[in-house]
Amino acid sequence: MTVDHSHHIDDPNRTTPPPQFTVAGSVPTPPMPDQSEAMTIVVTLPPGSTGSPPHRHSGPAFGYVIEGEMIFELEGDPERVVRAGETFWEPGGDLIHYQDGNNLADGQTRFVVTMFCVPGQPMLVPVSAEELEERRPRRAPRPSGSRS
Repeated sequence: MTVDHSHHIDDPNRTTPPPQFTVAGSVPTPPMPDQSEAMTIVVTLPPGSTGSPPHRHSGPAFGYVIEGEMIFELEGDPERVVRAGETFWEPGGDLIHYQDGNNLADGQTRFVVTMFCVPGQPMLVPVSAEELEERRPRRAPRPSGSRS
């Protein structure tokens, strides 16, 4: 889906250069929980951190890597590296978020995420070892040298 996301507004009274906008990422709006709360967090991963254990979110999440490199993996998709200046997103709900670890052994990784969560529910819901085993066929094949 390609849309012109121009954010220029003519300002005849402007005496300074106009702001510059760059669209970092754009996806169609996924289903949202009926009642949702927007939450923006900044995550800092120390060198070599594996990040959060496999989990779910109650609603969609949209993120941007500020610094470093994150290993990102959702159920059904192969893991990939998201580098500083790149975006990622996930629809939330039943889908397992397997990885959000630091791909760097010698530097930290930081990313910002805006999530639309169901009020009163945890931001991250861990997935049990039993469920991970049960859903193993849904996970993309592991690359050689993978950490998980």
